[in-house]
Amino acid sequence: MEIGVLSLQGDFKNHIDILKELNINVKKVRYSNDFDSLDGLIIPGGESTAISNLIVKQGLYEVIEKFVNTKPVYGTCAGLILLSSRIMDSNNLKKNINLFKVLDIEIERNGWGRQIDSFVQEIKIKPFKKDYKAIFIRAPKIKSLDKSIEVLSKFLDTPVMIKKGYILGTTFHPELTKDIRVHEYFINMVKEYKIEC
Repeated sequence: MEIGVLSLQGDFKNHIDILKELNINVKKVRYSNDFDSLDGLIIPGGESTAISNLIVKQGLYEVIEKFVNTKPVYGTCAGLILLSSRIMDSNNLKKNINLFKVLDIEIERNGWGRQIDSFVQEIKIKPFKKDYKAIFIRAPKIKSLDKSIEVLSKFLDTPVMIKKGYILGTTFHPELTKDIRVHEYFINMVKEYKIEC
């Protein structure tokens, strides 16, 4: 099994470190041929406009679009924004971001507040027996979602971890904690996919 981490901008290094800790073959993804051997992909947090612009600049939009429609993908924070179908800014202005539209959700950038409003919150995640300490930094907020989306966790009655098929998304940053359960959950999704295919 090999999992790629999109490494154009943002917090990709911590995802890579956790996957290595879990003894997963991991690849920094920056070019189109990096996708050839991948079984799964993580799109990290960062600045969604910057990541989107770099995806286009590197000529990666089409190859990522094909990948997210056929293989397991996990988007955190900005990564989740890119996987969404509709985007709304806190000031109700849409940004020039190229979305992959694999999750039928409307998302608000920085919906939980700016950098200064970052917070840590204990949340319940459906598959986990113990609470999870989630870190929210400039976190997007899921404003609405299609009934096809499975909600794995909520905070203040708002979804913060969702899944559809082999697509996983969190508005928080699991790569910034020592708790590896969210990454293990995604790895198991990739394993399930490989068995089915």
